[in-house]
Amino acid sequence: MAVDERMLKALGIKDVEDLFRDIPVSVRTDGIHIPKGMSEPEVIRYVRDMLSKNRTSEDHPCFLGGGVRDHFIPSAVRSIISRSEFVTSYTPYQAEISQGMLQAIFEYQSLIAELTDMDVVNSSMYDAPTALGEAATMSFRIRSKKKFLVPEAMSFEKKLVLRNYVLGLGMEVVEYAYDPYTGGIDMADLASKLDDDVSGVYAEVPNLFGVIDPLVMRLKEEVKDRVLVIGVDPISLGALVPPGQYGADIVVGEGQPLGVPMNFGGPLLGIFACRQEHVRKMPGRLIGMTKDKQGRRAYCMTLQTREQHIKRSKATSNICSNEALLAVAAAAYLSIVGPKGLRGIAKTNILRARSLAERIDELDGFTAPVFHAYHFNEFVMTTPVRPEKLSKILLKHGIIGGMPMSRHVPRMADEMLIATTEMHSEDDHERLIKVLKEVA
Repeated sequence: MAVDERMLKALGIKDVEDLFRDIPVSVRTDGIHIPKGMSEPEVIRYVRDMLSKNRTSEDHPCFLGGGVRDHFIPSAVRSIISRSEFVTSYTPYQAEISQGMLQAIFEYQSLIAELTDMDVVNSSMYDAPTALGEAATMSFRIRSKKKFLVPEAMSFEKKLVLRNYVLGLGMEVVEYAYDPYTGGIDMADLASKLDDDVSGVYAEVPNLFGVIDPLVMRLKEEVKDRVLVIGVDPISLGALVPPGQYGADIVVGEGQPLGVPMNFGGPLLGIFACRQEHVRKMPGRLIGMTKDKQGRRAYCMTLQTREQHIKRSKATSNICSNEALLAVAAAAYLSIVGPKGLRGIAKTNILRARSLAERIDELDGFTAPVFHAYHFNEFVMTTPVRPEKLSKILLKHGIIGGMPMSRHVPRMADEMLIATTEMHSEDDHERLIKVLKEVA
């Protein structure tokens, strides 16, 4: 008690309540009503009961897509990232004593560089939306122009994050239209918006509709010296031409399909790659290979563009921690499946989507796919009932349905995005078709 009194005297107050006297009485509460404590067995039982109400992809076929999808994760991936040496979200600060983690991230960078056919890959971003935001601000650093063009058909979450990112720079996010027949880029509309104040153009392959748009192959010819940013699904690159081969300056994407669980939407893994000429403008950290005093191979942080490490005026990003653990998971996944395995998974996804779309299209009242194009593992279908209602019907039958499109593209009130991957069996498709028949 004497110690408390000395502390109060040193602070010049009579009691602890004086510390809160600046808070108006009108906004004060009478405290936080915390329930009585429970024993460990009681806590475990309570949490289990709470979690039992969840309907997960482990118990129900899940056809949700739009950025995060249900993919198979080899057991070895979980085993590797469970090791205590890797369980951190940080790129190590003491590089000289963290060689294992640095090498793992170096391998991640090397694998993604090969997959995308790009020169440089950073040690990761938080997720695809933050990677896109960083790409937009990087395009401004490269060209010092204020407009950044994005597809109208793009996840609304990405648009929100992107607009927050560029707000401080005074940049304008301008949307270009999609072709209502193919679901791909409306090149005429894009060309009409490519004025001299455009810093960069963003396109996705596959896009929000799951469409593999062949027009991206000549997109660099249209955008010319403006920065071309391509968003990818890394699994699709097992079968598709990598963006580095058709002129991408920056490549971003969501790395979740590479050995990362869906986790109710997070944590995720942001892929970020660029050409060598732009490396000094790139955000995040870059792990490189070097030699120690004895001439042995060693790893270090070659580039650190965070304001904590260099002059604030020269910093490119405020992102502090990357997704190091999930980058290790991606490296492990790619190493385990290998080039042939990844190609096989990509082909399986394409075939599953085509097969399911054809079966849905045979049902009265349904149209699938809506767009006349090649698709990867997602497609848009038109439903005879509102997609939100259909989702509830499917859930009652133990199926996690697709994603209603209206929040992303408001005009698509009767459309739902269906995703199907290597995780779905013919029985899963049959269960979905059976319920859709009842709806029709």
